[in-house]
Amino acid sequence: MASSRPDLLQGTLDLLILKAVALEELHGMGISRRIGQITNGTFEVKAGSLFPALHRMEEAGWLSSSWGQSETNRRAKFYCLTKPGRRQLEAETDQWKRISLAISSALQAT
Repeated sequence: MASSRPDLLQGTLDLLILKAVALEELHGMGISRRIGQITNGTFEVKAGSLFPALHRMEEAGWLSSSWGQSETNRRAKFYCLTKPGRRQLEAETDQWKRISLAISSALQAT
């Protein structure tokens, strides 16, 4: 039986990660949980997708990181948004709004 959860569209993961860390500094699994919260449980981001994206985004300069203690007292890498990351979030948000509007228009076409 097919899963009722939709797959993330390519490029959407970056937007969701940027949005999650824009709200507060989070460790990797905290980011995954936050994405679940802000999408009302629609998207579940697994570690195999999340951590490569976090490393790539850190290399791009959109995120910075520091080591700290998680809520379970484990050593964890915490990520926060940088100024270039905030600009990227704004650009990707604008792009997603345009795409969403275009798809909505296409679906309403008769």
